[in-house]
Amino acid sequence: MSASADTANRTSLPSAFEPRVLVRRALQVGALILVLVLVALLAPGLGEVRDHLGEAKPGWIAIAVGLELLSCISYVLMFRPIFCRRMSWRHSSRIAWSELGMGSIVPASGAAGLALGAWALVQSGMPPERVARRSVAFFLIKSSVNFVAVAVLGTVMALGLFGPDLSLWLTALPAALSLMVIGAILLLPRVGEGATPPPGASRTARWISAARRSVIAGTREAVEIVRSGDPLVIVGALGYWAFDNAVLWATFHAFGADVDISIILLGYLIGQLGGLLPIPGGVGGIDGGLIGTLVVFGAPAAATAAAVLAYRVILFWLPLIGGTIGFVSLRRQLARDDGDELLAAC
Repeated sequence: MSASADTANRTSLPSAFEPRVLVRRALQVGALILVLVLVALLAPGLGEVRDHLGEAKPGWIAIAVGLELLSCISYVLMFRPIFCRRMSWRHSSRIAWSELGMGSIVPASGAAGLALGAWALVQSGMPPERVARRSVAFFLIKSSVNFVAVAVLGTVMALGLFGPDLSLWLTALPAALSLMVIGAILLLPRVGEGATPPPGASRTARWISAARRSVIAGTREAVEIVRSGDPLVIVGALGYWAFDNAVLWATFHAFGADVDISIILLGYLIGQLGGLLPIPGGVGGIDGGLIGTLVVFGAPAAATAAAVLAYRVILFWLPLIGGTIGFVSLRRQLARDDGDELLAAC
């Protein structure tokens, strides 16, 4: 096989990541968000929401955009030390931004973005087993901050030490569930990686065995990475979570609503679970989850609808723009380079 043919095969994208497919997904999500905006602007019975949207403070919207940019940069910061400290910052940034862009148009809590990043890392020469383990570790570290925050915040609110006086169902219960999730993850490595499938095992059996090994080993490595105290991992994980929460806080202020930060922090995790629904970009799932949860926690309904709508528009466009630039640059780099750098370094 010629070198040019080998390069073409190596950089061939999976069908789910083909540009035409991604453009179609982006248009679908953009259209859904536009529908939400039109509903808010035109539907009867939403006059108070329209009043809030018409009174948006541009300065606070600009602050929200800046905070979302900081959240994305935090994601980029923690990507390199988790996957490979010897990887160039330029290459790791391209992959991380590509993941963020993918996450803005595909739901499932960023899993599609990680899949795109895994493909890019394998194409760059990183061993697939390491990519699988570190993808699990990255996802767990990125997600764990939310659960730890809810566990701590829910506990102190249940004890009456911080925030408004809310029912134990809205404070102690989320804290307890978060602690259960954290405990289950920490105990997961004790399950063991299991025996290697015997020769002649079915493809399904081999896939399940490989997935189990990756999850167990990735969980173990996630704990080791956190214990190492790498400042970029810690700052990146905290920043990714904190700045994204702060975007929602800023959009509330943009519409004149001063919602207690504890309500935003607690409502954020529960509301984000709507992103697990199989809806393009999570549009409707995340929005409905956030609005419903925040209103239950005491946020004003009309201001919440306006704030979440502005949050979702920012959450869609900024990562998509940065991700598109990163993805185009990444494909050019993979087509140009021979992919041996990461294989040798990691």
